[in-house]
Amino acid sequence: MNGLQKILAGSLGVASLLSVGCHTVSTTDPGAFSDDVSFMKQHTPIILLQDGDASVAVAPDYQGRVMTSTYDRKAGPSFGWINRPVIEKGIRSEEEIEGQLEAHIYIFGGEERFWLGPEGGQYALYFKPGAEFEFSDWKTPAVIDSEPFKVVKKSATSASFQKETELMNYSGTVFNMLIERSVTLLGDDEIAELLEVDLPEGLRVVGYETDNRITNIGTQAWVPESGLPSIWILGMYNPSPETTVVIPFKEGDAQVLGPKVNDSYFGAVPEDYLHVEEQKLFFKGDGTRRGKIGISPQRSKGIAGSYDAAGQVLNVVTYNVQDAPHGFVNSMWELQQEPYAGDVINAYNDGSPAAGVAPLGPFYELETSSPAAALRPGETMRHVQRTFHIQGAEVTLDPLSRDLFGVSLDGIQAVF
Repeated sequence: MNGLQKILAGSLGVASLLSVGCHTVSTTDPGAFSDDVSFMKQHTPIILLQDGDASVAVAPDYQGRVMTSTYDRKAGPSFGWINRPVIEKGIRSEEEIEGQLEAHIYIFGGEERFWLGPEGGQYALYFKPGAEFEFSDWKTPAVIDSEPFKVVKKSATSASFQKETELMNYSGTVFNMLIERSVTLLGDDEIAELLEVDLPEGLRVVGYETDNRITNIGTQAWVPESGLPSIWILGMYNPSPETTVVIPFKEGDAQVLGPKVNDSYFGAVPEDYLHVEEQKLFFKGDGTRRGKIGISPQRSKGIAGSYDAAGQVLNVVTYNVQDAPHGFVNSMWELQQEPYAGDVINAYNDGSPAAGVAPLGPFYELETSSPAAALRPGETMRHVQRTFHIQGAEVTLDPLSRDLFGVSLDGIQAVF
């Protein structure tokens, strides 16, 4: 689990926010894209990428974060979970946030944010040297939490950002790093080509790509023996009672490919929230019960997603599968025997951390990670993630689900 999920696992009693599923709503509904954009513009600069009715809202001061998106900017739903109370308060001084949650992390929400791994372990970026792997010592680096990214280029459909930083890991290794991130709204033809599917008439679609890069701008090579960073992209989505995460994976021997699913983050996920078959799994994304799962890089097919039956929305996340000679970083909060045996895809379902304690969101998450970045000076690691929301009649969406996930919509809905 990551630090935010550690927070949720505790009993801090964070107030619950009202949140709706991904269904069509009016512009007066707090779940509407237009309403979320209007709210956010009162508190932070927002760049709106637009192509026809589709739109993506990006926040430069929140590290070029995609806050939310929609297929209909005037009357469509808002797919990203927005944490309004934190956004309203804004970024404050260290004296103002002492003893508060924001001293550890600003939970702004947003459906696609840039982070860095690993979080825990001997090469952690979220713990200072000599710290204990406890929440009291955990802090999200300011560069991916409270510091703005510089806008270097923007157009009607894209925006690019940069940030230079110096980070030290738990072992004392210093990384001088250039972060580059671009967000591009994709057209329907590009979406069809990238997903290798036909998009028949009658569908409403929004899709975007983020190109994320880290470059070693120091004088020393980044080597496994002293720790390697990675690019970590996380998304928070509005759930519904009928949302099911679907992740196809490669069939094969567990000794070679690893387990079909890693559900050890919070302990075993019960059968009424996780169903695993030979080549795919189903995981509830209803925001009512806390749990997290992971897929090994050997199992991954480079795709994950979900289906919201209430809103008839197919959500798809893909990333650039690439060689990983040094593995994937492990973010567990402990001194690790295998610091480069992490997962490449994760899914998280929010929920009450304890009896009588409200969930933070609710929301659910889909996450992807780059390989560990063993970079010589001047070298770059690149991680590309694409997110698609496709809404339409089930008879039209069903062939897409079969092509992308290997299962019909009826098959998804029959699981739980």
